[in-house]
Amino acid sequence: MAKTKINPTLKMVLEMGPIVLFFIGYLKLRDSSFTIAGSDYQGFIIVTAAFIPLMVLSSGILWKLTGHLSKMQMATLVLVIVFGSLSVWFNDERFFKMKPTIIYLLFGGMLGFGLLRGKSYLKVVMEEVLPMQQEGWMILTRRLCGFFLGLALLNELIWRTQSTDNWVYFKTFGLTAGVFIFFMSQSALFQKYGEESEDTPDAAE
Repeated sequence: MAKTKINPTLKMVLEMGPIVLFFIGYLKLRDSSFTIAGSDYQGFIIVTAAFIPLMVLSSGILWKLTGHLSKMQMATLVLVIVFGSLSVWFNDERFFKMKPTIIYLLFGGMLGFGLLRGKSYLKVVMEEVLPMQQEGWMILTRRLCGFFLGLALLNELIWRTQSTDNWVYFKTFGLTAGVFIFFMSQSALFQKYGEESEDTPDAAE
């Protein structure tokens, strides 16, 4: 299926909507307990159970509208299903809390493996939206690799030492803000190594 561009706002809603709904649901149910089939489930587990089909639905709509899901999106979806299901099945929130750690270790590990081979796998994913010289891609990939590994370590530290409330706030706002701030901080790199897209018309013509 060919890739199709959609409204950026709609794309953001589909990508961020499940996370926002998870946060809202948690705030409403965090102090609640539910008895289902003879077992007691805290609000966190119930919200996690609802988050899984929401992610599947939003990813399915995104794929239907664009004809494409990135490797990062597919990996995230698979890990949400696996670790979310483990949390619900074993009635243990720790599995879901470990999910960001696994995601960032996976992304950081893949970028690191590419660097060991002298390649930037990040370029393969983002070259169409961010034209840049090869040297710039290698620098950005090294930085992002370290950043992802740092986020994995930070997630482990937060969920193992802080309350569930603090972890949910960290996951919803901290991780999102961290990624945004990271890319904003790379503006000098983009300016130095950026290239004009081939689709951009020559000003002299």
